[in-house]
Amino acid sequence: MSKAEILGTIRRGLGRGTPTDGQRQAVMNRLQAHANNLVPMRAQKPHDEQVELFKTMALEAAAELIELDSSAQVPQAVADWLDKQQLTELVSASDAELTELDWSPLGEIRRVERVAQAGDQASITTSFAGIAETGTLMLHSRGDSPTTLNFLPDVHMVVLKRSAIVGPYEDAWKKLRAKVGDQLPRTVNMITGPSRSADIEQKLQMGAHGPRTLVILLVDE
Repeated sequence: MSKAEILGTIRRGLGRGTPTDGQRQAVMNRLQAHANNLVPMRAQKPHDEQVELFKTMALEAAAELIELDSSAQVPQAVADWLDKQQLTELVSASDAELTELDWSPLGEIRRVERVAQAGDQASITTSFAGIAETGTLMLHSRGDSPTTLNFLPDVHMVVLKRSAIVGPYEDAWKKLRAKVGDQLPRTVNMITGPSRSADIEQKLQMGAHGPRTLVILLVDE
């Protein structure tokens, strides 16, 4: 059944005919307004409190959190974490925020820039925004950061700048629209903690649909 047939069936079920020009314009006006929904009070805080809320919610969602003073500390923090876990390879996004760093602290840990593949140990990307309301990361697809990096490796390491944290979801979408205009990315991922599912016998399984471990490198910039 085509999209037009499905929508036509819904329209008939609602007892509605073909929309008038006025009705079409009313819908367009509503879509273009990007009006906020009801925003929870916990997300309506000063930025410093939003950052603290983000940290609290991310930890409650079973993410790991590493706080750093600057982006220059990212490679050493990544090297220390991977070495502790006895991991030997890191698949990286190729955006300038990562490629311009000095990755020599990785030593013998191999860092490659490519799309992720099944069986990869760990990946590292940046995050467009952090949403304090639920401790959620917003990432969007682009040529230098393939979406596969967010889902295929067992470990996903994400660099998030403190300045990129917002309160509610609405502010994250406004931030994205301000950057890209009406041409939204093909994929926008909302990530809250590592992948999990309790669909099978109501037993929580980590890594059911993606990484078993989410490590957020929160940079004070």
